[in-house]
Amino acid sequence: MATELLSPPAEIIRRKRDRQRLAGDDIAAFVRGVVDGSWGDAQVGAMAMAMFIHGLDADETVALTAAMTGSGARIDWSGEGLPGPVVDKHSTGGVGDKVSLMLAPLLAACGAFVPMLSGRGLGHTGGTLDKLDAIPGYRSLLPVDALRRTVRSVGCAIVGQTDDLAPADRRLYATRHLTGTVESVPLITASILSKKLAAGLQALVLDVKAGNGAFAADLPMARELARSLVEVAAGAGLPAVARITDMNQVLGRSCGNALEVREAVAFLRGDCEPRLLEVTRALGADALHLAGLAASHEQALAQLDAALADGRALDRFARMVAACGGPADFVERPDAYLAAAPVTRPVPAARDGWVAAMDTRDIGLAVLDLGGGRRLAGDRIDPRVGLTDVVPLGRPVRAGEPLALVHARDDASARAACARLARAIGIGDAAPAAGPAVLERIAP
Repeated sequence: MATELLSPPAEIIRRKRDRQRLAGDDIAAFVRGVVDGSWGDAQVGAMAMAMFIHGLDADETVALTAAMTGSGARIDWSGEGLPGPVVDKHSTGGVGDKVSLMLAPLLAACGAFVPMLSGRGLGHTGGTLDKLDAIPGYRSLLPVDALRRTVRSVGCAIVGQTDDLAPADRRLYATRHLTGTVESVPLITASILSKKLAAGLQALVLDVKAGNGAFAADLPMARELARSLVEVAAGAGLPAVARITDMNQVLGRSCGNALEVREAVAFLRGDCEPRLLEVTRALGADALHLAGLAASHEQALAQLDAALADGRALDRFARMVAACGGPADFVERPDAYLAAAPVTRPVPAARDGWVAAMDTRDIGLAVLDLGGGRRLAGDRIDPRVGLTDVVPLGRPVRAGEPLALVHARDDASARAACARLARAIGIGDAAPAAGPAVLERIAP
């Protein structure tokens, strides 16, 4: 019986299925097929599964990243005459992670230009664009020419990925969610870096979360991802540094879209939760030093502190909001613009003790159940709901003292969230050992 001739897609899939190393041409053909539709959904899913199971080596990951970057347009900033470097930051996602909202204007106030391409939330982690969508009029999806104007005039813009930047990632990302192939370090690396490389950056800082509220549940996994991101970025000619940061508790005092924007404005006014400040300063200093805007890490920290203290970072945030269609007086009157939930309810501590542990993922899921997140990409979000006044680990509490304040659309969802949070926040007989929010630095 004659052997059936395999189509080129099937042949490439077979090679990876059989643990063979893919040539650059194989990877380029795969990415081309993802974009032009010549690879069907079953073939794209099969290739994603083969890559997930057998992995990609460093050269394959660099080739995949380069092919995905080249699958669409690339922004070239060289003709803009910008008097400073183009930099960005990416986070692997966490609960209460609002760092981007403060970091972009802080970096802009220190002389960087920040075209921050961000995403939406899915599952228990929030999305930066969903937070900004809570601001009336804010346009989180800008065409490239409007992005250029905003970055040139303000110094920063936090917006979504346009359709023509790394289009291969959009289809492959959706396929990975449908086929259970999300948790692959090479695929995550290519997904993140293809978008950043297409944005024309000169420096990139990466916030890789580790802990029970993060994709990387432990330090070894976080280190693997951080090293992959930094090394592949270097292989593509993009200087990058990663910080591994703790996600075993909520970052900051709030979770939920409008509530986190309120906290970001308060932060830029000087009311900074300590762990949130620690993470923001570390990433900001890495970015300034890496981009050549500071001679040392210490000098970079001083520049950030000055921009926060004298109001320049708050001014950049206000100008960004206005340039993207939001209210011109937003930072002066955030409560006049951010919708508030009709029901608030405290989560009382069951007994005296110390806040000893958090199931951070479950806290994120509680916000999702309130309506503050998505289970499916098309789900609508209620920007009003979430949590504020979340107590940090190590805080002594008395029985009945609030562990957090729930903001809900109705009494039933508020009661359900309170019950879930009471289980997710553990009270112990002694304070846990204090640990830093910034755990490690990974550089090339």
